[in-house]
Amino acid sequence: MAEPRRPAVIAGHRSAPWFVVATVCVGAFMGQLDASIVTLALPSLQHTFHASVGAVTWVGLSYLLVLVASVAGVGRLADMVGRKLLYCYGFAVFIAGSALCGLAPSLGALDGFRVLQGVGAAMLQANSVAIVYLAVPEHSVGRALGVQGAAQALGLAFGPAVGGLLLAAGGWRLIFLVNVPAGLAGMVAGWLLIPRSRHLGARSRFDWRGLSLFVPAVAALTAAVSFGDDRGWASPPILGGLVAGGILATGFVAWERRAAAPLLDRTLFGRRAFSVGVTGSFLANLVLFGVLFVAPFYLERGLGVGAARAGLELTVMPLCLGLVAPVAGRLSDRVGSRSLTVTGMLVVAGALGAAVALGPGHAVFVVALAVAGVGLGLFIPANNAAVMSCTPKAESGVASGVLNMARGMGTALGLVLTGLVYALAASPRGGLRSSLIFLAAVAGAAGAIALLSGSAGSAGGLTRS
Repeated sequence: MAEPRRPAVIAGHRSAPWFVVATVCVGAFMGQLDASIVTLALPSLQHTFHASVGAVTWVGLSYLLVLVASVAGVGRLADMVGRKLLYCYGFAVFIAGSALCGLAPSLGALDGFRVLQGVGAAMLQANSVAIVYLAVPEHSVGRALGVQGAAQALGLAFGPAVGGLLLAAGGWRLIFLVNVPAGLAGMVAGWLLIPRSRHLGARSRFDWRGLSLFVPAVAALTAAVSFGDDRGWASPPILGGLVAGGILATGFVAWERRAAAPLLDRTLFGRRAFSVGVTGSFLANLVLFGVLFVAPFYLERGLGVGAARAGLELTVMPLCLGLVAPVAGRLSDRVGSRSLTVTGMLVVAGALGAAVALGPGHAVFVVALAVAGVGLGLFIPANNAAVMSCTPKAESGVASGVLNMARGMGTALGLVLTGLVYALAASPRGGLRSSLIFLAAVAGAAGAIALLSGSAGSAGGLTRS
């Protein structure tokens, strides 16, 4: 349970902080790659296990629910026991879950092993931003988080292509087993290259009661929202999930108000830059995954583009995001976060709005995807830097966890709400138009909210208390 020191030759190297960034990028890339690959494998799983579409959906949802519900709590624990410790053990849990998924004898077993994989992913994601933030010099925070954002975007972009190759080469089991060697490399790199944790919070009793209310609340609400469109918003299971989630969430808030060592520190949300940044992360990921959801339907059904070409054209958005993010991160260190976050989301809103105004032609739509990717690349690293720069070092783990929880919730709602808007239209073109208007409005709202951040100074120069 003790974190080892880095070898002296690494600790004293002038590029030591960037070794840390590179190590964290391994986990960031793997997480997004795994998420996009598994979605591609759902038809194969349905055929192998002779299951319904709803049943195989739980292969993805079980992972997402555990990740979203536990990531903030894991971040809080890491602030007390060590971020490097939980990050490296997160790789171990993720590797074990991946290996078991690859050997799963049934769909139910696969769902259970995906839960274990989700716990490992939460241990990685809860600490990733915090480890980068604390490892690099203050004047390079934005640049480093931009590089991490690029790794996530590239994992998302390459997922369909890599997944297709793996499925063709060895079937669905290979998409899980490939995580084992990659995870081992990441764990060894983390053990050797990440420094021991500093600025830990005071040891106190972990808020298990808060966690026992928070996890089922998030899980119930996420599940209800995810299946509301398929099963009917007025159906007993969906209404029951919404009511149960609301009651548990209310109980969680009431408990946190009087807890001596709460799971989520109320003072964090009292910081305007933190609350605005977390909200912005939620809305930005809602837009990102909303566009990624609706684009294949339009390209394949509305324009008659083949699945392979549609997948290739869809990568233009995360690729542009990944190319712009490091540049935007470096720029945020110089000019501040607010101008980049506001500009980024307005660029996204403008790109989607222009696609609606000019008509959803093929070339126009692909260009709109590229420009929207540029806007998100401007927004994400600057927003993450702003959130972390207003957070006390001793609470960087929980702040990183909350950011990733917001990202997960935005992902889930982006898929559900965009799917609902698309389904209400009478045609693929009408569905695309309605979806783009909705997502452009969300992006515009995110840009307006970013104006409230108050973090006009450079991200790296903000207070690290």
